[in-house]
Amino acid sequence: MAEISINGVRRTEFGKGASRRARRDGLVPAVIYGHGEKPQHITLPARELGVALKQSNVLLDIMIDGKAELTLPKAIVRDPLKQILEHVDLVLVRRGEKVVVSVPVHAIGEHDRDGILEHVNNTIEVRVEATAIPNFLEVNIEGMHSGESRYASDVKLPAGVELESDPKTIVVHLSEKSTAVEEVAAPAAAATDAAAPAAAGETDKKDA
Repeated sequence: MAEISINGVRRTEFGKGASRRARRDGLVPAVIYGHGEKPQHITLPARELGVALKQSNVLLDIMIDGKAELTLPKAIVRDPLKQILEHVDLVLVRRGEKVVVSVPVHAIGEHDRDGILEHVNNTIEVRVEATAIPNFLEVNIEGMHSGESRYASDVKLPAGVELESDPKTIVVHLSEKSTAVEEVAAPAAAATDAAAPAAAGETDKKDA
């Protein structure tokens, strides 16, 4: 997994006004907490942070006053419209300690082409060393037939990674293509039937 170093600056102002000013200056307010230590309020460069957060479960080595703090993003707040980073919560981690994180699951293999693959859960939770979090996990769907599912227990886990999600959690399901088509066609047919009486009424008015 990726580990990226970013320089942080301690915050001396707080409140909505201070946060807006920080964002105007290209900075993102953040807080570091965990391991029973006092929370540290800082700002981070928005551009560097945005690039780093494009990676799943990235470790951020935050440099503050010459000291490095190893952290894992816990909560990321973005503007709902502009998707601009507004605030980030970072949790302290130690090398060698295990953490519980959500990891993306990729389907590999060829399934029955008469079915439509549905990704019911794109991630599962695992327990793993903070510095060894996999970028993604894989579930094999080779030869999967319509009506079948693959579960969290079917996901291949590397050595040292333990499953935290319910083993019966459905990750992918292969639905029957004909059933999916019928479900889409039914609402469309209902809409056509509903429109027919209205069209007939308009014709009657013109004849009158």
